[in-house]
Amino acid sequence: MSTITHDIEVSPEPQVPPPTTGKAWHVTWHGVRTVATLELRQRVRSTRWIAALVVWFVVVGGITLLTSGAIGYLAGSGGSSSAQRGPLLFGAVVILVLGLGLLVTPTLSSTSINGDRNGGTLATLQVTLLSPAEIVLGKLLASWTASLAFLAASLPFLLLALLMGGTAVASFVVVLLLVAVLLACVCAIGLGFSALVSRTAGSTVLTFLTVAALTVIAPILFAVTLPTVSSTSEVRVWATTWEGVGEDPSCQWETVRETVVHTERTWWLLGANPFVVVADGAAVSTIDESTSDPFAGIRTGIRYLRAGPQPEVDRCWNGEDSPVEEHDPDASPVWPWGLGVNVLLGAAGVVTAVRRLHVPQRKLARGTRVA
Repeated sequence: MSTITHDIEVSPEPQVPPPTTGKAWHVTWHGVRTVATLELRQRVRSTRWIAALVVWFVVVGGITLLTSGAIGYLAGSGGSSSAQRGPLLFGAVVILVLGLGLLVTPTLSSTSINGDRNGGTLATLQVTLLSPAEIVLGKLLASWTASLAFLAASLPFLLLALLMGGTAVASFVVVLLLVAVLLACVCAIGLGFSALVSRTAGSTVLTFLTVAALTVIAPILFAVTLPTVSSTSEVRVWATTWEGVGEDPSCQWETVRETVVHTERTWWLLGANPFVVVADGAAVSTIDESTSDPFAGIRTGIRYLRAGPQPEVDRCWNGEDSPVEEHDPDASPVWPWGLGVNVLLGAAGVVTAVRRLHVPQRKLARGTRVA
């Protein structure tokens, strides 16, 4: 008796292809523009967006007019020209606009990804042909455009300060470009936290803390660490001496031991500050050594701090010509270094967001909504 056997073909189990990095970073202008358009349309429909722009315009305009009136009153009593009042007003308005921009911009992107995930709309974008990089860059472009709208609302008051004189047009353009790039970096940082943290409140707080670390905490650390970089050493001083009673004072070299602060070791704590970046990048005043230019004061101060203590000190005040070599700070600009730090932080935020939006994701945070 023969037995007939039949071979049954068993189909192999389907395997999920591993995620491809190239697909995640595939970027087309069409995809970026599509996501940005969707984001901007949602903002335009919101009445809060229009109200925020109106409030911004009124606040900046009101403070600018009050500052202009105060500067005009003080300068009128001192006989200052409009060329000296212009840089002061321009610097004050730019500092105001940048400060308010650093407060408003984190709210534009720090809830962009986790907010859509909690609302169930992010998965709709992820199942389309859009790559994670296109989604992230589209959201970044939308939030940056929204922040530039606030900057555009401030242009009339910046132009008012420009028309007062004393400010070069090239400096006006450089300031606008630097402020725009810094706002883009803040948007990118907020986008990274919105992808990393599941709660919108947490990502917003982390973004504000990062901005505060650059603008407030770093200068505080610089001041606190001054004792740690101070030491007692010998300093050559051109000092005033009296040879006898009733004789005119004269000056001669003396070597004294005193405390010297080596700020060349910690100046970088101030270099990444957005206000220092803008001030150092813009030679605003058209007047040489203008004391009315706040940006010139910041620029000179940060470069002297980078140069460190003076090897020789002039303390002779009897009118004699001083043999002390003038302590020239390093003339190379500081703003490229500071802007580079901000750009690196923004790039880290973008990379983090793209990696977190990659599908399939190997590990999700607890409570994360997929669809």
